[in-house]
Formats: sequence, C-alpha cells, structure tokens
Amino acid sequence: MAVKIKLTRLGKIRNPQYRVAVADARTRRDGRAIEVIGRYHPKEEPSLIEINSERAQYWLSVGAHRARPQAAEDHRGLAEV
Repeated sequence: MAVKIKLTRLGKIRNPQYRVAVADARTRRDGRAIEVIGRYHPKEEPSLIEINSERAQYWLSVGAHRARPQAAEDHRGLAEV
C-alpha cells in the first residue's frame, strides 16, 4: 500500500483549516486517514502549524511520501520535519 502525507481540508468557506494526515495514496483528499499527525491553520496570524515530528519521521522512515501541498509548504520553509 502506497502511503502519503496529505493535507485534509476542514473549516468553513474562506476560512480553511487543514489536518496533516497519513493516508493511502488512492484515497480522495478528505478521505479516510490512517493517522492524523498535525494541523495547519493558514488564516491565523501568525499561521499555526503543528506537526508531531516523531510520528512524521516514523511514517517517512517506513516509506510514506509527501503529497504536493505538503511539498509546497516545505519549499516555502513552513513545515520542517
């Protein structure tokens, strides 16, 4: 089973909030997650980013890949795992 670290969207219209979740790569964006390892609130000042780095390191060590939105955050330097 291919596993990815994804952002699943929560919140209201124009007020997005995301969970950082580990899920099967074939599931949809807001589908069932294996484990929720953090959260991201981009509209707060300053932006809130909480990631359980121990669990993230575990999932990366067993072969999980980052999905595109997560890779974009890393590029901006927001999420350092």
